[in-house]
Amino acid sequence: MHQWATELFPICRSITGNGLRESLRYIASLIPGFEIQEIPSGSTVFDWVVPDEWNVSDAYIEDSSGTRVIDFKNNSLHVVNYSTAVDTTLTRTELEQYLHTHPYSETAIPYVTSYYSPRWGFCLSQNQKQLLGDGPFHVVINSSHTKGALSYGDVVIKGESEEEILISTYLCHPSMANNELSGPVVSAALARSVLQMDSRHYTYRFVFIPETIGSIAYLSKHLQHLKRTVRAGWVLTCIGDERAYSFLPSRNGNTLADRVSKQMINESSDHFDIYSYLDRGSDERQYCSPRVDLPVASLMRSKYGTYPEYHTSLDDLNLVTPTGLDGGLKMMQSVIGILENEKRWNSTAACEAQLGKRGLYPSLSTAESAKEVAGLVNVLAYCDGTWSEREIAELCLLSKSEVHEYIEVLSRAGLIHLGL
Repeated sequence: MHQWATELFPICRSITGNGLRESLRYIASLIPGFEIQEIPSGSTVFDWVVPDEWNVSDAYIEDSSGTRVIDFKNNSLHVVNYSTAVDTTLTRTELEQYLHTHPYSETAIPYVTSYYSPRWGFCLSQNQKQLLGDGPFHVVINSSHTKGALSYGDVVIKGESEEEILISTYLCHPSMANNELSGPVVSAALARSVLQMDSRHYTYRFVFIPETIGSIAYLSKHLQHLKRTVRAGWVLTCIGDERAYSFLPSRNGNTLADRVSKQMINESSDHFDIYSYLDRGSDERQYCSPRVDLPVASLMRSKYGTYPEYHTSLDDLNLVTPTGLDGGLKMMQSVIGILENEKRWNSTAACEAQLGKRGLYPSLSTAESAKEVAGLVNVLAYCDGTWSEREIAELCLLSKSEVHEYIEVLSRAGLIHLGL
């Protein structure tokens, strides 16, 4: 995984463009069946519009001696992402308004974007800014905004059931390792792991998109199918450092994804930081938004926005390590193990099933009738395809063996089946 990240790191990515396509083609080389799709610029996707495609080939600030004092080719973070083209000469005073530095770090180059408002700019460290000199400066950005497309990729790995587990990650940031590349490389390794499973109950959908506009666009194409089939999902990001693990729940807070995440956390010996949905900031926003409401949570190592290297050039391949990536992969493999190994049953009857005609309820109603079958009735009440036998035992104050016996009775009577 670290080698994959190393090879992807130099590519200048954005929410559209050739860098995103090149990165998706790399992911396609890792995962059999991976397909790349495109949505044309100008397409309406819910309340948004897919922007014009952006590509940049060069960008620099050149001093009066012809020396490039800031050079995009040294670090793609140097140019404000989605900058318009420029070729002009400016004094130091005129240049100042186009320069961006990190407020707290003298050495970090910040990551700055302007996707939906036309502007241009350069990002540099405070130390670099102090050494610029008085100018004049020749300022060049060779970029283009053209009618093109937004690219994304996905792969669907079939299981015995149509029920789907969604794994979503984003691939749109330039030259950052934890915030950008850890999610895609762990997701790719997880997809390869799922492909190697001897059997799968669930179908697994792995989605690689540009953040925010990508999830919105993907949902605009697939929402009805996803609402019908997705039982749980996770956004994978910031999953490659060696610090604490992090969990951010869905908006609902009690979906299958939330409960499986909490079970994995309870069974883990690692330290976890637990966040609120109010702390959201990645694609869980779109997946959990009103009228979408997919059961999607986020699992991370150091959560985005909480570590000092976030959205800067310091988020590099020294911060993301083989050990950190391996821990992130093992966490997600544990999640899949819980999903696959704990059976979840669903009622075959709409509304309340008539147990009496199946010989499962006393034919003579007395004050004690309900008590005699309370355990069976309560177990059936939680057979909605989302609760495991272990969880039903906890909810119904029964032992696991009692729940298993009731499940067998209900299954023989044709009142429940696995999954949807």
